[in-house]
Amino acid sequence: MKQISVIGCGRWGTFLAWYVANYCHVDSVLIYGMAGVPSFEELKSTRKNEYLTLSDNMLLTTDLDETLKNDFIIISISCQNLRSLAKQLNGYHIEGKTFLLAMKGLEEPSAKILAEVFKEEIRQNIHIATLGGPGHVEDYMRKVPSAAVIDSYEPETQDYVIKFLQSDLIRFYYGTDLIGNQVGAALKNVIGIAAGVLDGLGWYGLKGALMARAPIEVGRLIKFMGGNPTSAYGLAHLGDYEATLFSKNSHNRMFGEMFAKGERYGKLAEGVDTLRAVKAIADREHIDMPICQALYKVIFEDAVIEPTIRSLFDRSLKKEFETLF
Repeated sequence: MKQISVIGCGRWGTFLAWYVANYCHVDSVLIYGMAGVPSFEELKSTRKNEYLTLSDNMLLTTDLDETLKNDFIIISISCQNLRSLAKQLNGYHIEGKTFLLAMKGLEEPSAKILAEVFKEEIRQNIHIATLGGPGHVEDYMRKVPSAAVIDSYEPETQDYVIKFLQSDLIRFYYGTDLIGNQVGAALKNVIGIAAGVLDGLGWYGLKGALMARAPIEVGRLIKFMGGNPTSAYGLAHLGDYEATLFSKNSHNRMFGEMFAKGERYGKLAEGVDTLRAVKAIADREHIDMPICQALYKVIFEDAVIEPTIRSLFDRSLKKEFETLF
């Protein structure tokens, strides 16, 4: 019997489980969730959430030991909970298993990429891959195809995961820069918040400038962290802009829009914690990241939004491509 596991039953985790169950030639998918968590209890009682209905070959469990018996495990939880999960996994036999990290963010306050966080804590020999790129559950459920990128430090692991997941709904590309793709995927959530702020202000025309300048800023951080700065122009960052900077389905964009309007957004926006991490590392290492710095001021330091955003245009004049990274 061919079965894989998914840890996490939020919007994205549940979709990935549904995708594998219906597109990837498996017998069943086991979804792990914690008893009492609303998203899990909803799936358990109704076999659906606001996005999709579970297929018959999607099984639910609260037993982590049972979950970890499968050889391929997708993790889709809050980025800030990954380290504690990794520590917990050390209590189980996971030697030789493959884990796909399907979240987008940096750990706060360390500013470490998720693959590094996971690898730091796991004391057994495992295989790690990461997922990045555009795509919203709502669009996929309407069978709108998209593309994504899989990366790994191990070519064999990358090849295995891509061939396992490939379908006519999602085209997977081979990533060539795990660091750059992880940083780019995390930062697109931050830029998504910035786009939402512009939407909330009604400054829609500035989103083009944001899209053009943000990859340059993100490239500087990628370079500092040891990646290839041009990865900011790939699927994980620039490729994800449409799905994040313009879609009504983006939690990060919606958080920014409602923040600019003085309203509270109740759903998880991973870009908020990532912004904290980015601010810390940019300050410490003197990395020029004006968009992120301005966004941090308005969200965490109560700076007045309009003049703070306008201040980005008061910086010294320079050539567009004078110093990229």
